[in-house]
Amino acid sequence: MTGSAQGPLAGVRVLEIAGLGPAPMASLLLSELGADVVRVDRPKPSPISDFLERGRRSIIIDLKHPGGADTVLRLAERADVLIEGFRPGVAERLGIGPAAAHARNPRLVYGRMTGWGQHGPRADTAGHDINYISLTGALAAIGRAGGPPQVPLNLLGDFGGGALYLVVGVLAALHHARATGEGQIVDAAIVDGVTHLAAMIWAERRHNGWADERGRNLLDTGAPYYDVYATSDGGWMSVGALEPQFYARFVELLGMPEWAPSQHDRTAWPRMREAFAARFASHPRAEWEKVFDGADACVTPVLNWSEALREPHMTARNVHVTAEGEAVPAPAPRFSATATRAAGPRAAPGAHSLEVLEDWDVPGARELLSGGSVMQRPDE
Repeated sequence: MTGSAQGPLAGVRVLEIAGLGPAPMASLLLSELGADVVRVDRPKPSPISDFLERGRRSIIIDLKHPGGADTVLRLAERADVLIEGFRPGVAERLGIGPAAAHARNPRLVYGRMTGWGQHGPRADTAGHDINYISLTGALAAIGRAGGPPQVPLNLLGDFGGGALYLVVGVLAALHHARATGEGQIVDAAIVDGVTHLAAMIWAERRHNGWADERGRNLLDTGAPYYDVYATSDGGWMSVGALEPQFYARFVELLGMPEWAPSQHDRTAWPRMREAFAARFASHPRAEWEKVFDGADACVTPVLNWSEALREPHMTARNVHVTAEGEAVPAPAPRFSATATRAAGPRAAPGAHSLEVLEDWDVPGARELLSGGSVMQRPDE
């Protein structure tokens, strides 16, 4: 077993049907929390990879083979969790849907990851992160006044509203299964998760007059004290001085205390923004970093990926660790009584086919391998 014996999920077995994006991210997180995650790869793996497959073993199962679905279900009998990211109905057509899996293992938590969800007019159509978040209202809200919506990479949909909500659902259902012996289906849809992530914004719209127009609200660059400003050398500083005491310290250190009384005067915001922008543009980023270092002004430099690796706070917390000679994000969150560890290297498809069958005590492991439904590495 390759899962960490020290992680809080030690002893939990997860069967992952290989895919891309949020489902592999969820499996990576479960693996780093100590679960024994086995990835079911296809005989001809997709040439596209997001390199999120680290930290789990791989078995190749041919789902087009007459015995392929049965082999997956044999593994599901011995698993606590199964995760798949097919379009609705595909798992059922392959013979590995929830009904078939629960007939073998009533305690199984069956996690389904989609963009649109298992039902609805768009459920059977293709999409990506940008499409899913566009229907939630979130994409329209991100950007400056008068400009187009800004794409937040695929962090908001795939990983925020997708992978993390799948993990929350799986862990909750796992707790229920262990208490009652009853497994269930977790329907994790990105449109659901992103909408729920925006609960505070929906509340702001209802109670505090949050406008649908971009760049006119407190947290969407509408307020000049919650924005980014260019420095003289082409760098950027971020300002998040929302509370009065932080705002007062911000304008003091900026050298513009005359703006202290005007924080909530919206008529002054355009002039305030111009003044702040001109002031930041008068010095390089390094000088502003020194000015605000250690101060409760909520002002920090905007770092790129390479700079983030060297930032003192990030390095002090070991936010990045090394795997296979490269920097990777360290597992999060952290625990006081159990340890987590960064997932190990990405296994070649089928590298552990026989090992997994034997380790999970699947009857007739070698016969399955010789029968054609299970394969070793494609080049063997």
